[in-house]
Amino acid sequence: MLTGYIIIAALLSIFVTVVFVAGSEINQVQGFHEVLEKKIHMKEISLPQTSLIKASNGTVVSEISQPVNRINLDSADIPLFLKELFVVSEDQHFYDHPGFDLPAIGRALAINMQSSDIKQGASTITQQLARNLFLNTEKSYNRKLSELLYAYEIERNYSKEEILELYINAIYFHNGVYGIEAASQYYFQKQTKELSKAELAFLASIPNNPSMYNPLKHFDKTKERQERLIDQLSKQEIISLAEAEEMKNESIHLNLREHTDLYPDYVTFVEAELTNLIARQEGFDKKLVAATEKEKEKLKSKLDKLVKEVIASGIIIETALDTTIQEKAKVSIMNRLPYNDIEGAAVVIDHEKHQVVALVGGKQYQKYDFNRGFQAYRQPGSAIKPLLVYGPYLERTNASLQKKVNAGSYCKNGYCPKNYGGGVYGMVSLERAFIYSYNTPAVRLLESIGVENGFNDLANFKFSKVTSSDHVLSAALGGLSFGVTPLELTSAYTTFANDGRYQPSRAIKKVTTLDGKTLYSWNDSHVKIWSNGTTDKIRQLMKKTIQSGTAKKIHLSHGYAGGKTGTTNDYKDYWFIGLTDQYTAGIWIGKDKPENMKSIQSAAPQQLIWKDIMTD
Repeated sequence: MLTGYIIIAALLSIFVTVVFVAGSEINQVQGFHEVLEKKIHMKEISLPQTSLIKASNGTVVSEISQPVNRINLDSADIPLFLKELFVVSEDQHFYDHPGFDLPAIGRALAINMQSSDIKQGASTITQQLARNLFLNTEKSYNRKLSELLYAYEIERNYSKEEILELYINAIYFHNGVYGIEAASQYYFQKQTKELSKAELAFLASIPNNPSMYNPLKHFDKTKERQERLIDQLSKQEIISLAEAEEMKNESIHLNLREHTDLYPDYVTFVEAELTNLIARQEGFDKKLVAATEKEKEKLKSKLDKLVKEVIASGIIIETALDTTIQEKAKVSIMNRLPYNDIEGAAVVIDHEKHQVVALVGGKQYQKYDFNRGFQAYRQPGSAIKPLLVYGPYLERTNASLQKKVNAGSYCKNGYCPKNYGGGVYGMVSLERAFIYSYNTPAVRLLESIGVENGFNDLANFKFSKVTSSDHVLSAALGGLSFGVTPLELTSAYTTFANDGRYQPSRAIKKVTTLDGKTLYSWNDSHVKIWSNGTTDKIRQLMKKTIQSGTAKKIHLSHGYAGGKTGTTNDYKDYWFIGLTDQYTAGIWIGKDKPENMKSIQSAAPQQLIWKDIMTD
């Protein structure tokens, strides 16, 4: 241990000699600085801070504190009283030293040598900042020397005012809170500028030893330290004795603020979409398409790092979330699915604005769980028919909805689909085939225009897991290798509300800095897939489906309402995708491990959930 003291004292002597004594030897000092700069890369200091996700009405629905909960303040917004508190209590020679306090270091060395341990640190505010930013809290002489060097470099690159601002924003106030503004909001539900001097002094008591002065566990100790700090200010004649007594006598009442983290289903999707948005705007998406597997791993790692940096910089993510619709959707899914192992998902889109206003990922969804709203790939059943069969068929034939099609038995090359219940209906109109969701007519219609033509239209929707192996007749009934997500399918249906034009639906409107500068926003364009005439016919068919077809349970009394049901083989999935004048909504019901659910078929919870959401 004695060797450590000798080494640190010797190194310190050399360091001080170079800095102070060699001041007249300009070349020597410059050479020392050059060496120091090579060893310590002093980049622009940027403190990570909390980012916000806002709903469409501007309310904050989620605070992203990754890696820390912090709200940075400019120096002008930090009360002078608070600055004086920290200087008096932590570093009385702050404005005079070059980053370290020689007399204090000497006293600390003497005390530590007598105790054979590191009892006293003598760290200046600049050293504490260096430790917070670049080092760890290990008590060793190596770390202490590094701290001195970093502190010296900070002093060379930043003014005293800037250092004090960084320090007050960087320090830890316990309970996951960093910086004075986050502490003020957490402990008192006030902004720093709203705090009394007594409250400021109370908070300033915590960082010296956050565990010891954690006000939630050791309120009395924190109050005692607050009073000692106030006495120090009085001794320094910064405040009067009378003012000091008044501050000490002021009652401190904590008013804890809970971390905001609402609507986890939707927020999880927003965070996933943020990655996609940054990938698009920064060019990662194109690079990933052309990359090898090894290159993809590197690109994904680089993208992940960038996303974390953007979030840590402090951003506001403005979204289209309609909290009323989100709550209605969530409540309905929970109420309509009282079955232990049956899950549900819902997506609601404002189709005029192409904005996802609500998304439910499951009945008891917890943040970052598997989100069925946008991560569950399931067979769509007959819900695919408007997109793959009827839209492409009507566009190419301009057929009347009363045109007849064979709803009888079909069997070709070993593929022999059946209508629901095995029914054989002979020649029926296109309208009847659609609203009662007959299967064999759909297969025949796709066959008549060519499977590839149907999939050429479907490709416009960019279903992420539809592959060339799906280009077979069974796809007319939703038989896909992997399936589609509720978000994908619902977004595709918005085409029927937009005269045959498709544009991806997004949750994020824009991403800005905390002071409002736009960083990222979607710049999607639409593609015209079908004519107005084709779209009008599909809308008629979907309206009739609700009025008198497979979805007549949910007939609405006013305005347009139309949609399509979907049931997969062995009743493993139930779908309903439909639209009103303003919204397109999609509901999926199923088990995470697909199993037969015929027992709930007659209850049709997917239709009732849709109606709950769409009814004012």
